[in-house]
Amino acid sequence: MKKIVLYSLLGLCLFHGTQAQKKLMVYTAPIGLQTYTYRNIMPKDVPGTLDLIKALGITEIEGGGANGYSLEEFKKMCDEREIKIPSTGAGYEELRKPEEIVKKAKALGAKFVMCAWIPHKGDNFTIEDAKKAVEDFNYAGKVLKENGITFCYHDHGYEFRPYEDGTLMDYLIKNTNPAYVSFEMDVLWTIHGGGNPVALLKKYGSRWKLMHVKDLKKGIKGDFSGHTPSENDVVLGTGQADWVNIFKEAKKAGIKHFFIEDESNNELINVPKSIAYLRGLTE
Repeated sequence: MKKIVLYSLLGLCLFHGTQAQKKLMVYTAPIGLQTYTYRNIMPKDVPGTLDLIKALGITEIEGGGANGYSLEEFKKMCDEREIKIPSTGAGYEELRKPEEIVKKAKALGAKFVMCAWIPHKGDNFTIEDAKKAVEDFNYAGKVLKENGITFCYHDHGYEFRPYEDGTLMDYLIKNTNPAYVSFEMDVLWTIHGGGNPVALLKKYGSRWKLMHVKDLKKGIKGDFSGHTPSENDVVLGTGQADWVNIFKEAKKAGIKHFFIEDESNNELINVPKSIAYLRGLTE
């Protein structure tokens, strides 16, 4: 996609309010954007996509760079637009070499590293998978902690399978070392897996450090698969999430960074609408 096409989209962003350039905040914490949202356009025009993000009033992103650019080059482009990168991602297989993750995070200036998937067979996430993850998370988290970086596991819904008097998500949180392992709540996947975001924020408080601000279409009944059609990812405030109470409890828990993530294929339309909804909660 050419820059001229991206820039033409800025008009759409600005259409949703004259305050598009104003920094987006909710309960004193900045709202950023997970760059996976723009997976369809960023590979074709990285600078133009960053310009679009800046025009939306976004000052923080969660991401890991971009194809065709070194981490240092990507960070420089972000710096030029006053966009910070407080969090980046790491695949589960990378956890065995946490020193490499540290290098990546430091190159981007990130203080948080999140992992969003635990390998398991099919849709059957088991206690054995959870126990292995606890071991790997504690190992990698310790190395990251020693280098000034906080490791977070991002839930994906399948962890809410019942286990003993709770769920496998409870097992993961209770058995990982709080000094080394924290968590990023993905609101859509939490709801899809049968979890209650407000209750989980109350129960585990400061173990939650980051949040993916994402909404699940009304009427959709989830499961433990960790998958749902892209059209079930909808504009914030039109889905099942109780955002007012989620943000209130997130503030109490001390969530450090929030990232809008839209996995639909209508992200260029949905994100400005979601931002307009968030502004309505705080202005």
